[in-house]
Amino acid sequence: MKKKLTFLGIETSCDETAASIVRENEDNTADVLSNVISSQINEHREFGGVVPELAARSHVQNIDFIVQESLRQSKIRLEDVDGVAATAGPGLIVCLTVGYNIGKSLATFSEKPFLPINHLEGHALSPSIENKISFPYLLLLVSGGHSQFIIVNEINNYKQIGTTIDDAVGEAFDKTGKILGLEYPGGPKIEELAKLGNKEAFKLPRPIINRAGCHLSLAGLKTAVIREAKKIDSEQKRYDLAASFQNTINEILSKKTKVAMKEFNKNNYTRYKTFVVAGGVAANQAIRKNLIQVSNEMNFKPVFPSKEYCGDNAAMIAWAGIKRYKKKLFNNDDSVKSRWPLDKNAPFLKGPGLKI
Repeated sequence: MKKKLTFLGIETSCDETAASIVRENEDNTADVLSNVISSQINEHREFGGVVPELAARSHVQNIDFIVQESLRQSKIRLEDVDGVAATAGPGLIVCLTVGYNIGKSLATFSEKPFLPINHLEGHALSPSIENKISFPYLLLLVSGGHSQFIIVNEINNYKQIGTTIDDAVGEAFDKTGKILGLEYPGGPKIEELAKLGNKEAFKLPRPIINRAGCHLSLAGLKTAVIREAKKIDSEQKRYDLAASFQNTINEILSKKTKVAMKEFNKNNYTRYKTFVVAGGVAANQAIRKNLIQVSNEMNFKPVFPSKEYCGDNAAMIAWAGIKRYKKKLFNNDDSVKSRWPLDKNAPFLKGPGLKI
């Protein structure tokens, strides 16, 4: 009988200190034995966003306890794991360095293989922790820093067909929350406010909605929210603006997802009709409902990770480590990276003067 691999995963790419022990199941899903996350929301709330130096200091203070707690909860000793995986990018360099160095040190000390993991690959594979998913599939990765449509052909084989040319979806939610006077992080609070508002109250722009394929642009929407927020004279209008903003995001994602699905089908992937949505924004229930409706309309099967695997977590890093280890995909680049695209051939579509 084949040995089931067990990995320790470590994640410190931004403001969560996380460690997890994951064991593979025979059916190609994972058994998450522990998934410990220490959030830094309270430390950064007064600044309205993540302060890299504060985040790194908090990682240094917490990482040892978080790793030990993940081992304790899983009832697994470090010497019994088959490997250690840690996020090596993309993210904040000062934060990435903490988890990466701890992971590499633990692997060296215990004489285990060490696998540097792309944070985006962790998100891309996260739904397969709980679901049996066949390659290829269409992925919408929506988080605070990334919004991308990607064809996932196989582990380590990704083709980006769409991205944001300015703000990411999660970034737009957080910035809108700040505009509306909500505490950081504003994204989840926008979702709550939207439930109390009229989504048709404000007509907001949908930039490049009918051009640029499945690329996204949200900076113009954010500017419109700033303009409308200055006119708000009641709490109800605040709710209405939150609802209108979220509805506009859903309209944009609906249109662009359909374009991406048609592109996926064009590439002779018609036998496989799986649409995976991952990243922190995938936890938003209104967005889930909207994308499920789009999937049904376009004859795709929608798959979402559970809420605990949507945001930054170490279970997805351990799982990506197991997947790469089995494929003998070892990355020998001994460094962390602030930018690390899944598709190395994809053009970088951000910056002034961009024409699309």
